[in-house]
Formats: sequence, C-alpha cells, structure tokens
Amino acid sequence: MKLLYIFLFFPLFAMAQTKPVQGFSVTGTIKGLAENEVVTFTDVNNPDDTLARTLVKKGVFVLKGTIKEPNMYNLNFHGSQKKMMLFMGNDIVTVTGDATSLQAAVVKGSPLHNEFKEFQDLFNPLFQKLAEMNQTIGGQTDLKRDDTLMVAYTAHLEKVKHSVDSFVIAKKASPIGPFTVLVTSELEQDVVVLERRFNTLDVSQKNGFFGKLLKTQIDEAKFGSIGSDAIPFAQNDTTGKPVFLANFKGKYVLIDFWASWCRPCRMENPNVVEAYNKFKNKNFTVLGISLDRSREDWIKAIKDDRLTWTHVSDLKFWNNEVAQKYHVQSIPQNYLIGPDGKIVGKNLRGAELQMKLCELLGCN
Repeated sequence: MKLLYIFLFFPLFAMAQTKPVQGFSVTGTIKGLAENEVVTFTDVNNPDDTLARTLVKKGVFVLKGTIKEPNMYNLNFHGSQKKMMLFMGNDIVTVTGDATSLQAAVVKGSPLHNEFKEFQDLFNPLFQKLAEMNQTIGGQTDLKRDDTLMVAYTAHLEKVKHSVDSFVIAKKASPIGPFTVLVTSELEQDVVVLERRFNTLDVSQKNGFFGKLLKTQIDEAKFGSIGSDAIPFAQNDTTGKPVFLANFKGKYVLIDFWASWCRPCRMENPNVVEAYNKFKNKNFTVLGISLDRSREDWIKAIKDDRLTWTHVSDLKFWNNEVAQKYHVQSIPQNYLIGPDGKIVGKNLRGAELQMKLCELLGCN
C-alpha cells in the first residue's frame, strides 16, 4: 500500500526512480558474412538460451537485449557455423573484423572484454610453455635428463602460480578475478590456496556467477583435500581376496581410479607404469580401483597395460563403493597417500606424478 501511495501522489518521483535498466547492444561490422545470415547471442554456460537474434544486412548486424550480470557470451554465425566469444555486461559494444579470422576481431565498448584480453595475453603463452614442457618430460627415458626438465617444469609452474596470485589481486573487483581462479584451479592441488585467492575477491565478485561457482568448487575440493586423512576402505582383488587400505600404512600409495573402458585412463596408464617402476623400490606402490563391470575386460586391461600392482573392484561401474566414498565423478582420478595415512597429492597426471614422487622420495 505504501508503494502504491507513493506512485499515485508522486508520479514524477516514481518515474525518476523506475528508469529501466540499460541493456546491451552489440553492433558488428564483419566482412565476409552472407546477406541475411542469422546471428545469435548466447550464454557460454547455457548455449540453448538465445538472448538475442538478428540478420546480417550488408555486412552489419545489431543485437540488443538485457544481461542479468557480466559473463562470457558467444556471437554465433549460423550460416558459416562460426562463433566468437565476448566477455561483457550491459555494454554498448562494437565488433569489427573479418569472418575468416574472427578471433582477431576488434572489440570496443566492454571494459570487461579488455580485461579478458589481458588475461589471454598474459596466460596463454605461460600455459603453452607448460603444456610443451609436460609433453617433453613425458617423452623422456633418460632419468638424469628427466630430473633437469622436472626442475625447470616446477620452476615454470611456480611462475604461473605467482602470476595467478598477482592477476587475481589486481582484478579482485572484476568478474575476471574469480574467472581466473576457476580456469587455473587444476594447476593448484591445495584447496587452501584456492580459498585464499577466493578470499581476496571483493564481496560483489564472491556473490557473482563465477564467485559462486568457485565457492562450490572449493567446498567440494575440501573433501579429500591435501593434509586430510584418507578414507579407510576394503575391496576384493582380482582373486576375490579383500584388500584393506590400512594394509598400505607406512608406504606412499597412489589410489588410482580407472576402468578398462575409459580411454583417458588407458592413455594415462603408461605414465603410472613408468612412475611405479621408478619408485617401487622407494617405499611407493599403486592401488588400482576399477570402475569396470566386466571382470574379463578388467583382467584383460590389467594384463595388456602391464599394471603389475594390486587391483581391486566390486564391478559396480560408477556405483563402485570406494569411488562413492571418494566422491569420484570422473576418471582418471587419483590420490597420493603418505605413510601416515594422510593425502599428500591428488589428480597427479603425466609429469606431475613423477615430480611429486621425486619431491617426496628423491630421484636418484
């Protein structure tokens, strides 16, 4: 009633206070687009929700609408089956370029997209070098050379992490801040570090789209976090004999979740085999937990991939009871357990597994 009274007796005041929110506008001048080609504007995280739609007229298109909050969006060119990404809010944006090289298009009018470009310019070269070093290490057989490369890889990884810290602090009041923490989170095993980065963000960003995603990821990561106790379990091996995690106390043991039907797991297996053979005489072993449902396929994969460590499974597929305890939702996934039964590493793949074992057990 009070709001109605204000509206009836103070119309000018009401009009001033209820001014509609300014929406977004994207004007594109793109060479090479077909006349009347359909262009749509969609949320990267919800591509089925079309926020705006228009047709190209003489190489120009205009899209208008309203965005709830700044986020990543796609311009979709339906005739040529191409798309380009914009990071923006309710901004007045212009896009100029050529359909043959949309990634080189010039975007003006969105401060957030400019920050996204800063992110790409800083981190893309760092990520590329990290990937190249990881690939090189994975292809080496000479132990001494591996050592040298691993030291260099570790140093570069630390450089990337320091760059993330600095960039997030600089962008703590922008959606690019939580976005950066999210997309680099796989480089950081320690959930405490992710939480520290989250806590540097302004409240507005903690409560935004990327901030909420990040908070959920942190809460989930705290389960089985580094430094916490491994969850005890028992499961039968290939002969039907029960194996207890407690049997491995006093050793470093890699709990490796995999399956014969999982192609990424089978591709990762040679890396685990190499690490096992290098460190098995240094108080290290592997305990494979299969999410198979066919005993025959499970046994065959163990033999074919030469996985000579202990293996267990209840052949319940994704309902494997140990996988349920460890909240496993994708494979390959692993946890490195220390002699005291505490988790010292997780999701160590490729060169990272050997680097961690070198750190703990020495490489010589």
